[in-house]
Amino acid sequence: MRKSILGLSASMLVGALAAVSAPALAQDAAATPDLTVTGNAAVVTDYRFRGISQTDKRVALQGGITVTHSSGFYVSTWGSSIDDYVANGGDQELDLIAGYSKTVSGITFDGGVLYYYYPGSHGANTDFFEPYASVKGTFGPATAKVTVNYAPKQHALSFSGSAPREDNVYLAGDLSASIPKTPLGVSAHLGHDFGPSYLTFGTKSYTDWNIGATYTWSHLTFGVSYVDTNKNFIASYVSADGTARTTRNLSKGGVVGSITASF
Repeated sequence: MRKSILGLSASMLVGALAAVSAPALAQDAAATPDLTVTGNAAVVTDYRFRGISQTDKRVALQGGITVTHSSGFYVSTWGSSIDDYVANGGDQELDLIAGYSKTVSGITFDGGVLYYYYPGSHGANTDFFEPYASVKGTFGPATAKVTVNYAPKQHALSFSGSAPREDNVYLAGDLSASIPKTPLGVSAHLGHDFGPSYLTFGTKSYTDWNIGATYTWSHLTFGVSYVDTNKNFIASYVSADGTARTTRNLSKGGVVGSITASF
C-alpha cells in the first residue's frame, strides 16, 4: 500500500527509508530460495501428442514435477498413461527433461533435451531423445512462443523394425492470453512435423493445430480445446494380450477436456 511522505523532512525521509528498506531487503533475500519445486496432476479426455491421440481417444492420467534453480537451470519429469500401440504394449510414457531458461529484456530463451522413456515396452527399441529450443515474448496479457524440436537419427524413430534410422523435426507457434480481470484464458497452436519417422506414421510431414480456453479457480484449471490435423492416422497392432487390433482415426479432429491441479 502506498503512503504519503510529503510531510517528512529530508533527514526523516532518509531515516525512514533506511529503517524500512533494510528489513525489506533481508526479507526479499530470505523469500527467494535457490531451488523452487512445482508440480501438477491432470485428467484429460484424450492425450494428444502433436495432434495425434496416444490413448485411442480415451481418458489419460498425467502428472509432472519441475525443480528450477535460480540460475535458470531446471530438471523435470512428466508422465502419462498411453495405449498399447504407442510403445509395443507399454501403457506409460515418462518424459525426462533438463534445460536452461533465461529472460533478457522481456524475451525468454529456453533450451534443453527431452528423453522419452516407455517402461514396459517388452524390450522393443522405443525410447528416444529430442533437443529443443524456444523463444517467448509477453505483450500485455498475451504471450507468443516459437519452438523447434529436433530428434537426431535413432532406431526408435524408424517406422518399422527393418527400416533405417530416422530423424524428426517439429516446428510450432503458440499464442495465449489471459482475459483481464477474469479467470479466463484463451490459446491457439499451430505445428508442423517433418518426417518420415515413427512420429509421422511414415509420412513426409503433417500439420496440427488447436484452439482452446481455460478457467482457473484456486489451484484448479479447467480446460477445453479443439484439436485437429490434416492427415488420417490409423494404427494396426497386436495388443499385450496377443489380440490383433485397429485403432480409431488417431488424428481426426475432436474436443479435448482437462482438469489440472497445480501445486
